[in-house]
Amino acid sequence: MNSILQKSQTNRLPLLAIVGRPNVGKSTLFNRLIGSRRAIVGDEPGITRDRLYGETAWQGRRVRIVDTGGIIPDEKDFIPSEIFRQARLALEEAAAIVMVVDVRTELAAPDMELARLLRRLGKPLFLAVNKVDSPKLEAEAENFRTLGIENLFPISAEHGTGTAELLEAGAIQLQRLLSKRPR
Repeated sequence: MNSILQKSQTNRLPLLAIVGRPNVGKSTLFNRLIGSRRAIVGDEPGITRDRLYGETAWQGRRVRIVDTGGIIPDEKDFIPSEIFRQARLALEEAAAIVMVVDVRTELAAPDMELARLLRRLGKPLFLAVNKVDSPKLEAEAENFRTLGIENLFPISAEHGTGTAELLEAGAIQLQRLLSKRPR
């Protein structure tokens, strides 16, 4: 009975979805935020296919986080389209979204399309520009503002740089949404 009650309370926690193209560091960020190596991380695209849920706390605020597979919005192959379907389910369930991009890659049409799709959802949206491991790359992170996502965070999921600021902004936003929910 107690585990049923705990599961029910956990499901009421606000959900922060992590999305982005393949190999931008979504699973590394997920692991960093939950403080555990639950998601498998590798260099090959398509390792994460299903949704993976975790939980964390930040300054007294508990938050659920979901890791998703790499999204390529118009991909027609079965595996990428199934990954996209799983990610859509996470996006529908999420109260807020973190879009992850890789500062070392140029913006491409799939990034623009994904950002456009996410903005249309009307949910709080954060842009995590990942793999920012030097001051030079921090300046380059600003180039990603062209995606039209106001809340930009230069981070290094691997080293933890900037992830506390991202988590704090997400937790505060989710707490605001939670306080507006009818009881």
